[in-house]
Amino acid sequence: MENGSRYRLHQGLADELWEAERSGVAIDPLTSRHELDITDAYAVQTRNVERKLAEGARVVGRKVGLTSRPMQQVLGVDEPDYGVLFDDMVVEDGDEIPLSRLLQPRVEAELAFVMERDLAGPGVTTGTALAAVAGVLPSIEVVDSRVADWKIKLVDTVADNASCGLLVLGGRMRRVHELDLRLLGVVVRRGGEVIDTGAGAAALGNPIRCVAWLANKLASFGAGLKAGDVVLPGAVHRMVPVQPGDVFRADFAHLGAVTTRFSA
Repeated sequence: MENGSRYRLHQGLADELWEAERSGVAIDPLTSRHELDITDAYAVQTRNVERKLAEGARVVGRKVGLTSRPMQQVLGVDEPDYGVLFDDMVVEDGDEIPLSRLLQPRVEAELAFVMERDLAGPGVTTGTALAAVAGVLPSIEVVDSRVADWKIKLVDTVADNASCGLLVLGGRMRRVHELDLRLLGVVVRRGGEVIDTGAGAAALGNPIRCVAWLANKLASFGAGLKAGDVVLPGAVHRMVPVQPGDVFRADFAHLGAVTTRFSA
């Protein structure tokens, strides 16, 4: 496909995803209709990132996805992906989320790193990443998909901004040097009932490796992480579908709890 046709394809797919988010009507998988690769997917993602920025949204960080081996195997990939977090995605701990804001939400408890200074690849290591992080917060990511029935392949989720939805941040930050991030555990409850558990090692063996991966990946697009950015390193347990009226609480060792609730 020549460049002009490829550009029009990217723009058309970005328009579809944009409209799906605003109308609340999910679309058929992009990969069921077009031959696309990961370069196409990030090009589509970038179109809608630029559109949000033009509308006045502010980037507050990035999320890294597909950092657990089981999820990589499901989608047939051998590296993570990433999406962009905006200021209008952030929800305060404990606040109710109207289900009308989302299409088909699922929740994941995650650590949330806050950058102390800028970090740019290439050549970022785990140690470099640790030195650039101010601390870590407990969080719940509300993932969402504009693709019908979550029938996604890698290209679909990347084009759809890595299935970003909303982000709930806890209020207690700890310095990373005080913690063994690999062993840091979380217990996830729905309505007081334990539904899953996990530990940091599920994200590339150590979640700080996800920060290093992201900084190096962004370098290939001429970008990097900024001081104050939030970085989500990926889930350490399975995604949990949301039902009306659900209340989720994630209790993290050494970090405390974060709660989110959904409208009935």
